[in-house]
Amino acid sequence: MSRVAKDPIKLPNGVEASISGQEVSVKGAKGQMAATINAQVKVEQADGELRFSPAGASEHGWAQAGTARALVQNLVAGVSQGFERRLQLVGVGYRAQAQGRSLNLALGFSHPVNYALPEGIEVETPTQTEIIVRGIDKQLVGQVSAEIRSYRPPEPYKGKGVRYADEQVRRKESKKK
Repeated sequence: MSRVAKDPIKLPNGVEASISGQEVSVKGAKGQMAATINAQVKVEQADGELRFSPAGASEHGWAQAGTARALVQNLVAGVSQGFERRLQLVGVGYRAQAQGRSLNLALGFSHPVNYALPEGIEVETPTQTEIIVRGIDKQLVGQVSAEIRSYRPPEPYKGKGVRYADEQVRRKESKKK
């Protein structure tokens, strides 16, 4: 039985939620998002809270209710505060520059890498070796960050590459003669 689903979601000030069938839409200061909830989950709104429970006697009902609650909680957090991921570039000559709807990266290749940003994502480069990815969709922010990191993941010998700001890269010792 899911303990996550039993905790109601309190809607912060300025955030409105509406439920129509299995569609839950949330509107806040940063924007509007919607999610389709599994048919095995029942969603109720009362007193500024959203409550989740299984719709029937299915054995997977509580698990689906916990998943639905986590998804809607991410929607509420996204439209009220937003999400951000920080990336660092480690290596000689590695640089990043945000230009309009694209991110230009110099990662030691013979050519620059131009990454086109999807809708709903903003990128900021406070320094040449720092990238901040922001948006209201947690999944999209994580996906964009992973795609940028995948151009040059950190390697274990010198630690060069694109890494998350909080990532610890395990280093290997080089070969000895």
